[in-house]
Amino acid sequence: SVPACCSARYNLALLAFFGFFLLYALRVNLSVALVDMVEPNTSLAKNTTSNVCPEHSSTINVPRNTTGEKYSWDADTQGWILGSFFYGYIITQIPGGYLASKIGGKLLLGFGVFGTSVFTLLTPLAANLGVGYLIAVRALEGLGEGVTFPAMHSMWSSWAPPLERSKLLSISYAGAQLGTVVSLPLSGLICYYMNWVYVFYIFGILGVLWWFFWMWLVSDTPETHRSISRAEREYILSSLKDQLSTQKSVPWRPILESLPLWAIVVAHFSYNWTFYTLLTLLPTYMKEILRFDAQENGFLSALPYFGCWLCIILSGQIADYLREKQNLSTVCVRKSFTLIGMIGPAVFLVAAGFIGCNYALAVAFVTISTTLGGFCTSGYSINHLDIAPSYAGILLGITNSFATIPGMVGPVIAKNLTHNNTVGEWQTVFYIAASINLFGAIFFALFASGEVQDWAVSGYHLHRN
Repeated sequence: SVPACCSARYNLALLAFFGFFLLYALRVNLSVALVDMVEPNTSLAKNTTSNVCPEHSSTINVPRNTTGEKYSWDADTQGWILGSFFYGYIITQIPGGYLASKIGGKLLLGFGVFGTSVFTLLTPLAANLGVGYLIAVRALEGLGEGVTFPAMHSMWSSWAPPLERSKLLSISYAGAQLGTVVSLPLSGLICYYMNWVYVFYIFGILGVLWWFFWMWLVSDTPETHRSISRAEREYILSSLKDQLSTQKSVPWRPILESLPLWAIVVAHFSYNWTFYTLLTLLPTYMKEILRFDAQENGFLSALPYFGCWLCIILSGQIADYLREKQNLSTVCVRKSFTLIGMIGPAVFLVAAGFIGCNYALAVAFVTISTTLGGFCTSGYSINHLDIAPSYAGILLGITNSFATIPGMVGPVIAKNLTHNNTVGEWQTVFYIAASINLFGAIFFALFASGEVQDWAVSGYHLHRN
């Protein structure tokens, strides 16, 4: 095989890594900045915290910057502001996959990040104009980000040799986790020492800078790359030669009738249910139940995602090692990694609901739960490329559309279940997430496939007629 160091495919993985890093930084920065954007008295509900656990945060009041504009948005309005992103995000998933197969992933991903960055730069202005403008800008950011994952999957279908898929994809998508890790505490520090508007300006400018590098250095296929070595081009093209389809029309019906695709849909939906519920509600749980302010300790709220990031990178290496050196079948690796990545988190999530006020243990359990979830990237998450490389972008668009629903519904349901903030209510939230995870894991283990499907290769239409 062709050496990895400085190769065109690894350069692509690295640039994509920074792209997804910025996309997630642009996505989560609002939840941190929002705390500073709202007038202190509007978001405090009557204090109905069940005083199960003693207070134990010792806050030293450092004078902080208070020059940022403040808005009087109630809790419902804030919910709309935070949720508006997903309403844009869900719309462009399938069109994104379809467009990527037509015009190529490079432009689509490039302009997805560029657009998101520009709207991020406009956020402070929109907030000043009124809450409707802010919601619109966030929904537009979601539209921009919606095309990015399908576009990337589509690019990897012509760039990733089958036995390097787990490695290359896990590197590029791990950027998303690290973006969460870095931007949660960093946004907090920026709000603290500067002013919340800079959270949007700094990340927005970085996104625009990244776009210039991407447009200059990347190409859609190995054939069109300016500086790729001949050996590498040959290596990639020959490894993919029986896997891609040349037909121009998308076989929509066989795609939608494909059971292995629905296995990915169910797994993706279930995994995201837990992921989004935690991402949006963990700070609330720590604050209301464990009486531990995660905002003060951005490091602790970032810890689970750091674990997940490490796990994604390592499990990507392990998955390809098992397939290449140990001759394990692709489907066996995808199923076992998905089972670990979904049952593990379910167990630790339920455990987190039962440890009383031991917040160190709670943080540990939630961290382990999120970390083990990283196995899923080399499980169901890149299985689209195994079953239909030519249509991977479209398949990801389909599964990600379903998987965005938990981002819109999960936190709302959880909020409704925890009106009185009792430990029992939160245990219910964790139970629901865990059982959805278990169901997804079992469904995937039963119906997933690791083979390229008949409808996804060239000669398919000839055989049928």
